[in-house]
Amino acid sequence: MTWFDPFPARNWLDRVTPTSVRSDLFAGFTNAAIVLPQGVAFATIAGLPPEFGLYTAMVSAIIAALFGSSLLMISGPTTAISAVLFATLSDFAVPSTERYIALALALTVMVGVFQIIAGIARLGGLVSFVSHSVMTAFTAAAAVLIGVSQLAGALGVEVERGGNVMERLSRLGEHVTEANGYAVLIAGLTFGSAVLLQRFAPKLPGFLIALLIGSAVAYYIDASAFGVEMVAPLSAALPSYQMPDVGLRDIGQLAPGAAAIALVGLLEAISIGRTFALRRKEHFNASQEMVGQGLSNAVGGFFQCYAGSGSFTRSGVNFAAGAVTPLSGVFASLFLALILLFVAPYVVYIPTPAMAGLIFFVALKLINFQEIRHIVTSRQSETLILVLTLAAGLLIELDFAIYVGVITSLCVFVYDSARPEIRVIAPTTTSDGRRKFRNAVTRNLPQCPQVLAVQLNGPLYFGSVEHVQSEFKRLIGKGDVRKHVLLYLSGSGRLDLAGADMLIDLIRETKDRGGTFHIVTTSPQMEGDLEKFHVTDVLGEGAMHLSKDDAIAGLTAKLDREICRACMLDVFRECDEIRDEALD
Repeated sequence: MTWFDPFPARNWLDRVTPTSVRSDLFAGFTNAAIVLPQGVAFATIAGLPPEFGLYTAMVSAIIAALFGSSLLMISGPTTAISAVLFATLSDFAVPSTERYIALALALTVMVGVFQIIAGIARLGGLVSFVSHSVMTAFTAAAAVLIGVSQLAGALGVEVERGGNVMERLSRLGEHVTEANGYAVLIAGLTFGSAVLLQRFAPKLPGFLIALLIGSAVAYYIDASAFGVEMVAPLSAALPSYQMPDVGLRDIGQLAPGAAAIALVGLLEAISIGRTFALRRKEHFNASQEMVGQGLSNAVGGFFQCYAGSGSFTRSGVNFAAGAVTPLSGVFASLFLALILLFVAPYVVYIPTPAMAGLIFFVALKLINFQEIRHIVTSRQSETLILVLTLAAGLLIELDFAIYVGVITSLCVFVYDSARPEIRVIAPTTTSDGRRKFRNAVTRNLPQCPQVLAVQLNGPLYFGSVEHVQSEFKRLIGKGDVRKHVLLYLSGSGRLDLAGADMLIDLIRETKDRGGTFHIVTTSPQMEGDLEKFHVTDVLGEGAMHLSKDDAIAGLTAKLDREICRACMLDVFRECDEIRDEALD
């Protein structure tokens, strides 16, 4: 398959057999049962009527299955995107109003357009450059925002929406004394049921059972008579065409949020798609998946869907249920439509606090405490990315946090690439009698008093030139008798003009001291760059080597025999022979 196929389904249609259809039907039905409470919960997080989450689960799953690259992934509403959409739109309109819905649909179409453009431009590989720490922190910030946004519903109070986490908590604090005890009871029971079911019966549909428990308690105590709010009825069981009623000014205001949601959606979809493709040893084309996700959003925005992406939960269920082809996603949507036709009238019996309790559980599961602990204890730069992204999400705005994280990741990447590892190496004999070069400092290995052997691990380009130059000056030092230099270019990638000029200066300085300069590289690309930038011309005949052993053989011929005569270090195998020659 090429990088982009207008109808990639033709690549897996030959896998469709009566056996695969039965497997996909079973997986689709299982998915439909799971997404019913999820869709309602995610739509609530997004500030939309509950049916919009279900519509998104229907339409997005079909289009992404037919036009994406993954054979297993199921698309639809997700927690993180729902949170970002709510954070983006709540400052422009009151949630669940006609104005808010129109903005949400327009935003979804914009997200789809951005994703399609990214896929056509073959930017699938670039998504991988976003640090894992960014997504960990962003997801944690989204989880906190989700939890805080549901506190009002759990307490049964009315609070002005919008703003960051601190602003929301501040406004909520003014209404805590007005809390409805029945609402708190229902939310607590729903949340507790979800936690217990996850802990002791993980194979059961815990979302659905917990929601039924909360709804049953509300019905038994007649909660609505005590001021407990109930979920609004579904306007229709199936989606219909709806043109977003927005102006050019709205599009300009929504663009930053749309770009953030597009990026988050692609990160989710590509990471899920790659995970299951590797697990099943299938081909996965990131750019094709970007187009598929973009089409699902661009088309879905005209059919009462809000922005969606790949769902790890639904994809995992799809895998466990034995799905074979993307038809499982199509069947899941059809089953969901049939289920809705029967259960739509009963949605009004779901209390808002029960939804809040369920969403608390969703938010809690989003925070990967183990991964956060791992990042904080592993590397300072990744911790910086984590802290800045998390702080931006909690103290500023959630959609802004993704930009902060990406920019910080790029800064850390540039900083690291500008400071490649430079270490002094020396030979040592392994247990099988082979000669290997290792870090001379950490292993306390003897070094030849006439040779400075250095290994460069990292790129040699304009950004790293200053660091490499200063390290060489530090290693050589004033009055150092090590006239000969061996440079091993390990994993240095390509060489640019600035890096070549620096090497030429080092070579000339070494020769001015009466020494020789030898370079070892096993990369044909690096060897070509050294020739193209005339480094080999300055280096001279016989100073380019494919192995360190060849370089040592060339170096030892240039050593000062008087120094060798008095040296007893035996750094190189050739030392005994050289010393014997010097004594003769």
